[in-house]
Parts: sequence; C-alpha cells; structure tokens
Amino acid sequence: MTEIFTGSFTQQEPIPEAGIEAAIDVLRHGRLHRYNTAPNEISHTALLEQEFAATVGAKYCLAVASGGYAMGTALRAVGVKPGDKVLSNAFTLAPVPGAIASVGAVPVFVGVTESLTIDLDDLATKLDQARVLLLSHMRGHICDMDRLMAMCDGAGVVVIEDCAHTMGAAWDGVPSGRQGTIGCYSCQTYKHVNSGEGGFLVTDDPHLAATAVMLSGSYMLFERHLAAPPKEAFADLKYTTPNISGRMDNLRAAILRPQVQDLAKQCARWNERYYALEQGLRDTPGLTIVERHPKETIVGSSIQFLLLDWASAAVQDVISRCAARGVELKWFGAREPVAFTSRYDSWRYAPSTPMEASDRILAGVVDMRVPLTFSLEDCALIARIIRSEVSAVYQLSAESVS
Repeated sequence: MTEIFTGSFTQQEPIPEAGIEAAIDVLRHGRLHRYNTAPNEISHTALLEQEFAATVGAKYCLAVASGGYAMGTALRAVGVKPGDKVLSNAFTLAPVPGAIASVGAVPVFVGVTESLTIDLDDLATKLDQARVLLLSHMRGHICDMDRLMAMCDGAGVVVIEDCAHTMGAAWDGVPSGRQGTIGCYSCQTYKHVNSGEGGFLVTDDPHLAATAVMLSGSYMLFERHLAAPPKEAFADLKYTTPNISGRMDNLRAAILRPQVQDLAKQCARWNERYYALEQGLRDTPGLTIVERHPKETIVGSSIQFLLLDWASAAVQDVISRCAARGVELKWFGAREPVAFTSRYDSWRYAPSTPMEASDRILAGVVDMRVPLTFSLEDCALIARIIRSEVSAVYQLSAESVS
C-alpha cells in the first residue's frame, strides 16, 4: 500500500494563550501605536525589545515592521549609499538583495558551498570590492564564523547578519546575529516566532542603534525605548536622520513576547523533527545530506538535501512524485522563480555573472519546511516517502543510462 501524507506544510501552531490574551487587551484599550501609552505605561513593543536583547545578549534592540526593513535600516545605519557595492550570498531569498536595492546599492554575489553556506574562498577574492557584507544564514546554515569574521575584520568589511532563519541558533555558543556589527531577524509567519510580519535589529554600537531608532520613525520619542542607547547618543542624530517609518506596533509585540520567552523550548522541538527527517533520509541512493558543522547549534525549522548532478527532468520528477503523495518540496534549480524560491540570476534588478560551481549546487538544492505541527511520526513518514521516490527516480535514471 502506497503511503500518503495528509498534513499541511503551511499550518503553524496557534499563538500562545498568553499572547492572545495580551493582544485582546491591546485591542480593547486601542493603543496599538508603540508610542501611544497611558501615563506610567510601558508599551509592549519597548518590553519586547528589552526581552529580545536579553535573549541574544545584545545591548540594544529595535523592533520593526519586517526582517527586510531591519536589513535595509542596518545598511543605512552603517552608511551604505546609492551606488555602493554590498557583498552578499548567491544562495538566499529575495528580501536580502531587495534590502540592498532598497538603498540604491548594488549586490556583489558570493558563491555557495555544498554545506549551503557562503563560499569563503570566493569571498576572499571579492572582499576588496565592498566595505559591507550582508551575510545571509540561508535556511539556517551557518558558515565558519571564526574564519569569516577574521577575514572581514582584517579587510575592514562590516558584517551585517541576516538571521531570518537562525533566531535561536548559535556558532560556538555565540547566538546567531551577535558576531557581526548588526544582527537582523524576522518574525514572519514561517520563522521562529510568528507575528505575521515583523523583525528585530540588534547591535552593541550606540551610534548605530540610535541611528536605527531614528530611521524607524521614533520622532523625538526615543526615550520611551528600554533597549536603546541613552539620550546623549541622539543629540545630533535627531536632527540629521530621516524618518523612514517602519515601527513595530503593540499588537504584534503582545503576540511575540510569550513566543520569545518560549524560543529555546521551540527550537529544541524543531531539532527533534529535523534530526528525525535527516536520519530517515541518510544513505538514500543519489541523495546528499547537508552535514552540519560541530560548532553549529541549529534550529531545524526547514531541511535541505542535494540531488547533485541530476538532470533537471529527474529532479522535477522527484518533486512531482512527492507532491502526489502529499509532500511539498521546493527546488532552487528551476530556471524561473517559483513561490519563495529564486536564484541570484532571477533578480534582474541586480547584476550578476554566472558562477559555475555555485550553479551546480543550486541546481540540486531541494528544500522543505518543517512546521511544529508535524509529529515525529509525521517526519518518519515524510522521510520514507522522499526516500522511496528519490530511490525510484535514481534507479530509473541509472537504467536509462545503461
């Protein structure tokens, strides 16, 4: 009997009851804007910033409208101007080059390795082309941060970390987002905390933090922040920094606060599911597991594997066969972007040149969400389905060659 998976790859867990109750309270009093507070009241947004800063060990935190806005704000804060070049990953999602384009800058794409991390050898050849690296920890894969930071510090390149997929992850015990000058995070529905949209920016630099607060649209209300620098840091900035409004509101902050408190527990649950899937896929003929570095503490909210050097038609056959059995896989090798999946050569607003080694890897990247609504039994079933269909297509391909 052919096994079928009937669950949903887009169904999230419900918002915690504490978040629902806090959100209802905000709706009842109507003070959704972060600076609209009653006398002696501290807004949910200010409290959330303080709590998230403590979670990742940052001095300063700013809650904003999206992870993409956080990245654009970070780029503006470090002084990226129109026409500047910014280094970034070839393997990432569209909001990363989009943030670079939003400030009028030009991405310089750096290749990807079979570990799905930025190619540090390729980065070494391009470090002299820009003074900022917007580093995407794409799909939760963290590169050798010791080597990367030594390279960038030595070249005077500022590192901004895109941690949309690594909130709760770490490299050698250091929380993701805390090695670079600025860390940016997402609270979009499919990330590790869920407010529909939203994001965070963290840093230990008071000037950059104050600049980001002003850019986000604080007007002259920056003293209402609990996780911002003292008012002296705003002395000149408050007159010279444009307001590019992108504040988080109290409704989303109310929803997020209990989720931030539960982050470590949720990350552990994701990893149980990730490793169950990984174990089920190991030793599948033709399938390459993406091995994780021992210094990397992961959050397995998605899983990737490689079908390296497969013909495009064969990969598409795997995708279609799995879909027919209820398993939704995404493929980064398609020539045309599909849903969230796109490639560095898809973004025609950003110039690029072919990268043969990276193109080979991207042609084999298969991606799958791992919602917490999946049980461990679900993960075992999904792994059996993928293993079965990959093996079948691999065998057919081998027979056609012989």
